[in-house]
Amino acid sequence: MSKSKNVFRSFFSSIKLTIALLVLLILLFMVATFIPRPYGIALLANLYHSPLLYILMGLLSINLIICSINRLPVTLKQYKSPHPPPSVLFENLKNERIIFTDKIDAACRAVEASLTAKFSSVKKLKTAKGIIFYREEGRFSLFGVYIVHLSILIIIAAAIIGSVFGLEADVHLQEGESASVIQLNKDKGPYQFDFSVRCDQFVVEFYHTGAPKTYRSDLSFIREGNVVHKGSVLVNHPLPFEGFRFYQSSYGISPETKAVLTYTAAGRKSTDIMVKQGDVFHLPAKKARATVLRVEENIMQLGPAVKLSIETDKKNIQFWVFQHIKEIAEVNPGLLSEVPLFNPGLFKPLVFSLKTIEKRYYTGLRVVRDPGVPFALTGGVFLLVGLITIYFTAHQRIWVLVEQQPQRVKISVNGISNRYSASLAGKLNRLHQRISGEIAT
Repeated sequence: MSKSKNVFRSFFSSIKLTIALLVLLILLFMVATFIPRPYGIALLANLYHSPLLYILMGLLSINLIICSINRLPVTLKQYKSPHPPPSVLFENLKNERIIFTDKIDAACRAVEASLTAKFSSVKKLKTAKGIIFYREEGRFSLFGVYIVHLSILIIIAAAIIGSVFGLEADVHLQEGESASVIQLNKDKGPYQFDFSVRCDQFVVEFYHTGAPKTYRSDLSFIREGNVVHKGSVLVNHPLPFEGFRFYQSSYGISPETKAVLTYTAAGRKSTDIMVKQGDVFHLPAKKARATVLRVEENIMQLGPAVKLSIETDKKNIQFWVFQHIKEIAEVNPGLLSEVPLFNPGLFKPLVFSLKTIEKRYYTGLRVVRDPGVPFALTGGVFLLVGLITIYFTAHQRIWVLVEQQPQRVKISVNGISNRYSASLAGKLNRLHQRISGEIAT
């Protein structure tokens, strides 16, 4: 192998590189997460599609692959290791690992019976030193780290597939409205469904404070004039359909929401005036023209209100017309004089009132298609299997040596484990007791 290949392999097989790449990835996501909204959300969204993220994930993938390749021959050697124990395994054993008896045949039968009672497969090997009985379990745990590496590679592939081939868009629908074309985010242009999605009903519930409690969109999916699927979308409960997922992301009052206004002049009340945001209507007093600037369902937690701008030849004034202005004024004496903007009679001699707001909501849906999701789920399953294999299993090997000495037969019990040595010690103790019991009978 050339020197350049050695340097490349040495660099990418470094555990320091693994740690550095993971720290950089964590820092990137921390920065994007903790930056105040909306900049943090925008930065986090851009991060998922940034060349920097692709580079870091690519480097991490190469690092994991080369580390696995370098370590694999050693693991395979351990997996296929010969049964004879290390030469020092039976030296200087404690008394609780040794049993003495008289007959070697009876000793062998006792050892084999004890091992077979606990384990399904026992191997026997004759050596110059004596007869060795061997049992192994958990060999598969040697490959736990490779399963974890594979799972990370699959998850990285899923992220790249979703980022490159996925799509994301936001669409607003009013009740009864449908859409078959959506505008993709990040100015990626329009996308044509081979179906249309219709909002059959939008329901929103509020707390007594006016804050939204829950909201739900009932959707129908239509193809060739026929409804092929129906379902509801709630916050954190998306609705899947043919590879797309529809999330409830927002809601709002439609610009077509209408307010019913009246005004009183010289004790006479006008007829109802139905207006929406942006409408203009004329007033008889001073040849004035009124423009509806805003229609709010709950402004400053003071209830429904409409903001008007009234123009005459001489002046232009703006003020709010609250539906519950009497109650507001009672709680805040002097409010109308101190805050003229809240005075519905600011344009004399007319006094305006707001009867009601005929609210019409739109639902804000986020449409996502991520072809990387199946890969991410597969990677998650592999990751779970790998972690269970690493942390809940161990490669344990147990040897029992039966050797004929001049005066007696010596039985030595010992083993090796790549982890959980306390568990192995307990197994060896119980095996020692079983062999002793078999010999005694």
